[in-house]
Amino acid sequence: MTYLLVYITFISALFTIVGWNKIWKRILMFKDKTYWTDYNIIEFCAWMAKAIIIVPGLIFGIELWYFHFLTLATSSLLIWASMRKDLPTLIVFNTIWIVISLTIITRNLIQIFG
Repeated sequence: MTYLLVYITFISALFTIVGWNKIWKRILMFKDKTYWTDYNIIEFCAWMAKAIIIVPGLIFGIELWYFHFLTLATSSLLIWASMRKDLPTLIVFNTIWIVISLTIITRNLIQIFG
């Protein structure tokens, strides 16, 4: 219950500072067909793939290592997408994520076949 109160308090304060209407307008962009360009689809899939790994790991202490194959692919595609959006931070972040994914995949494959 404490965690939930912390999340609600923090996110409410953040959204109030940024502006609830501004945030809501951005979220509603998901409903607009023109938003779903090739690179925005890749970006959405990549963030959801990362969430599949991060959320169970942080909340439940469960490592879903095999999903790193998915994040390896989506992070690689995000480097391509960053060229379309001119976002150098995506290149750096996803290069780091590729290294993390390859490390976890290699570690687990060595344990299985090793």
